[in-house]
Amino acid sequence: MRRVISIDVHRTFGEVVVWEDGRLRHAGRIDMTRTALEGFGKTLLASDEVVVVEATANSMAVSRVLAPFVARVIIANPLQVKAIAQAHVKTDKIDAGTLASLQAAGYLPQIWTPDAETERKRRLVARRYQVVRHRTRLKNEVHSILHAHLIPKCPLADLFNFRGRAWLAAQPLPDDERAAIDRHVRELDGLAEDLALLDREIAQDAIDDSAVNRLMTITGVNLAVAAGIMAAIGDISRFNSPQKLVSYFGLNPRVRQSGLGAAHHGRISKFGRSHVRAMLVEAAWAAAKALGPLHAFFVRIRARRGHQIAAVAVARKLTVLCWHLLTKGEDYLWARPALVAIKTRAMQLQAGHPQQKGSRRGPACEC
Repeated sequence: MRRVISIDVHRTFGEVVVWEDGRLRHAGRIDMTRTALEGFGKTLLASDEVVVVEATANSMAVSRVLAPFVARVIIANPLQVKAIAQAHVKTDKIDAGTLASLQAAGYLPQIWTPDAETERKRRLVARRYQVVRHRTRLKNEVHSILHAHLIPKCPLADLFNFRGRAWLAAQPLPDDERAAIDRHVRELDGLAEDLALLDREIAQDAIDDSAVNRLMTITGVNLAVAAGIMAAIGDISRFNSPQKLVSYFGLNPRVRQSGLGAAHHGRISKFGRSHVRAMLVEAAWAAAKALGPLHAFFVRIRARRGHQIAAVAVARKLTVLCWHLLTKGEDYLWARPALVAIKTRAMQLQAGHPQQKGSRRGPACEC
């Protein structure tokens, strides 16, 4: 069998172990720089060798650099590797040897490696999610300052628009708290600019994407959610059932069963891409407010299990629905054309399309 080169990747270096003829051999360390990795790739003996690395923050970059020098670069799933092979003594050499041995035996759990375009979309969606979370955190800090000084709730719908800020400036607060609020508001303005730029780039990518437009026909799913789902999925054909996609997003319940006893279903696993799962739950809350099958499903679950569990159940239902629409190439059956048109027009405006003023009328009927 061909050699297997395993690298236990760290931030600044990687520990290399080679599996050959049933034996493991330590091959030293390499620096985690592009120059060092390219130099290491040129030293490999044959182009049919396999390199194995564990999924880390920089494993995709390592894969891209080494890919031209070997037959294949495999990125292993760290959670499943830990479940299969748990060593009492843990060192970098042992970790690298475990990866090489599992690959040689055919038991290495792999992850899907996205193409460069899908990876770029994932970065955009993840950055947008981070900006939104940071913005929410700053708004909560402003609300907590007002609450700490017994300031009543703002009577306006939005505390951070022009009228809301005028109301905020009129509230009696100590000088240090006023300075903190001003600092948070300035940061919110900067985040709003960053969010607008990210939304434009996401919209420009999605405007001609039939899959994203198809998902936007679902009630509660806007551009950000649809683009996030497609960036996470990449290729829907790698999921042969909707349950696989549900598990990929970590929305499947944990199951415990022993002997002949009944199976106990607990909380969701929360494995997979956390920000996409959070966006699906937000979409579920939006879908639950609009009349339709998803609203009826939410009400039915809420009556038995409560609103939080009902929202997660709707998010799981949305995931199943996404799988069916993408697999069959069909739009949502219960789509509301007016709402879909509003979403589409909002996407076009975010992408930089000009605004359409007035209405275009056809020629007058000469009867």
